[in-house]
Amino acid sequence: MTTLSQTKELFRRAEAVCFDVDSTVIKEEGIDELAKFCGVGDAVTEMTRKAMGGSMTFKKALTERLSIIRCSREQVNKLITDHPPQLTPGVRELVDRLHELNIKVFLISGGFRCIVEHVATQLNIPLNHVYANRLNPLREYAGFDESQPTAESGGKGKVISMLKEQYGYETVVMIGDGATDLEACPPASAFIGFGGNVVRPQVKERSSWYVTSFGELLKELEKI
Repeated sequence: MTTLSQTKELFRRAEAVCFDVDSTVIKEEGIDELAKFCGVGDAVTEMTRKAMGGSMTFKKALTERLSIIRCSREQVNKLITDHPPQLTPGVRELVDRLHELNIKVFLISGGFRCIVEHVATQLNIPLNHVYANRLNPLREYAGFDESQPTAESGGKGKVISMLKEQYGYETVVMIGDGATDLEACPPASAFIGFGGNVVRPQVKERSSWYVTSFGELLKELEKI
């Protein structure tokens, strides 16, 4: 694990920064909001807690949560329209500053692409910089495309390895709140734990740099 000072230095000279989305870039967990919208919020929230805590494989948790929700694609679209994702304070300013510094920004999420693309558009992040799960609308209720790397535990690390190979990045930093984000380092050069929306103790304990606001990261970029 990198030290605090090493992590800060890697962040300042990163070629790319990858953000988790649910409870990091946005305040809520998208799948929990979908479950509430479909009237099965409590059951799904508990399963999300287990998945983010690392006590259940991500794919198993995603499969079981979708089988409880049994949502249609129309319900997902209506959720986005009626209850659009709420950006975490400071993330817009941070992403803008990273773009100004010509640091590439990616969103890597275990959530659904249709929701994450909405977030990316608000932050001026190109849609080809979005990696997330795709709902499969060909069933009576939406399943998901199990071939996407983000459908698996360890999927975020696979995406980062792919980005390093595709673009030749040497320094890639991952920022997120959950166990699936922490496990993406390595191949990420460094991991920054984010607790601005929810604090997950095992992530906080294992992060050499743990922040509770994006202002802390913006402040670090002032040193460039």
